Amino acid sequence: MPEGFLTGQLLIAMPTMADPRFQQSVIYVCAHTPEGAMGLVLNRPVVKPTFDDLLKQLSVEPLPPVRQIRLCAGGPVENARGFVLHTSDWTGEGSLKVDNSMALTASLDVLKVIAEGGGPRECLLALGYAGWGPGQLDQEIQQNAWLSVQPDETLLFDAQHDTKWRRAFAKLRVDPLLLSDTAGHA
Repeated sequence: MPEGFLTGQLLIAMPTMADPRFQQSVIYVCAHTPEGAMGLVLNRPVVKPTFDDLLKQLSVEPLPPVRQIRLCAGGPVENARGFVLHTSDWTGEGSLKVDNSMALTASLDVLKVIAEGGGPRECLLALGYAGWGPGQLDQEIQQNAWLSVQPDETLLFDAQHDTKWRRAFAKLRVDPLLLSDTAGHA
């Protein structure tokens, strides 16, 4: 696969996903290189801490914030670390441009700007991330663990977590309940 092949794509866990951490997950791929891949699980909401609680812990003003954003459990790796996935209409120092429309920022600057009411048009805060070693994601795709699809802002940023997995499949015009658990190889 070409370098960056899945960068900026959504991964959809196949119905047969055995790993409970990723069952029915929808993951935005922030980077996919020969060194590995990194993504954020979008459909695992975090209830506690709230955005207000997090800002208080980090001493970010104003409290309460002028603007709220939703939090999700981005994956099992470094789940105490926060990553803001956002539209690229705003970028700050240390922002990683994923593609023409999305960026990822892991600094406090973006939280301060959002708390003040500014920042990117759309965003979410993911605690932790999903990571794969060299070739691991490619191998999982060959083993029929994931499908990929172009994202849209609704799937990326809306709060309808319970339906996000099925809606991602619907973009492919596929009913996940009708999929086979074996892949064909030519």
